[in-house]
Amino acid sequence: MSQPVIIKSNKYGINLILDPDVPFQELLRCIADKFLESEKFFKNARMAISFEGRQLSEAEECQILDTIAQKTSIHIACIIDNDEVREQYTKQRLDECLSAESGNVGRFYKGTLRSGQVLECETSIIIIGDVNPGAKILSTGNIVILGALKGTAYAGASRNEACFVAALDMNPVQIKIGNIIGRSEDKGILASIRERKKVAAEPQVATISDGHILIEPITKNTFNNI
Repeated sequence: MSQPVIIKSNKYGINLILDPDVPFQELLRCIADKFLESEKFFKNARMAISFEGRQLSEAEECQILDTIAQKTSIHIACIIDNDEVREQYTKQRLDECLSAESGNVGRFYKGTLRSGQVLECETSIIIIGDVNPGAKILSTGNIVILGALKGTAYAGASRNEACFVAALDMNPVQIKIGNIIGRSEDKGILASIRERKKVAAEPQVATISDGHILIEPITKNTFNNI
């Protein structure tokens, strides 16, 4: 590569093309310099980010995000997998998920909910971040998580069993919709998530079907039936 770091923008945010041969600490310095140069262009933008050209560990991804946060006012909403097929699938489903919520009164929450934290909302809510194990979110409406659901989500807290919970990465400890509860240790549909998760994360939605929590991949017609 002629440059160790190349920034390309797209509809959803930015794609970082990284030289696979440059030592990582040197790469971080190059990323910092590149984003300082682009600060005025991206000022206060909220966007997704993807990585290309180099295999990164989770720790390395976090260091890159920390570097961007320290050097700019950019708000990174989520990381998009750069696998071409899965990326297009995720973007399409993300659009459908956001479109489904756009006509409803709701709110946004940016940030990761950590163990012990509880977020309550009297409308539908979109979480831009993760819900970690030990964290809990309660909403009288729908819950959309632009990140990983690893904690507890309670949608339809006003006993509305027509609500749903959607996440880009569905791996909950517990999901409750209305009065129906599903737990990760259950020997049914919810437990099968963990087997699917070993293959790849994919956007999924939880609804009530025949008195049980049903979790399935988000498809083109998912929100037409909710």
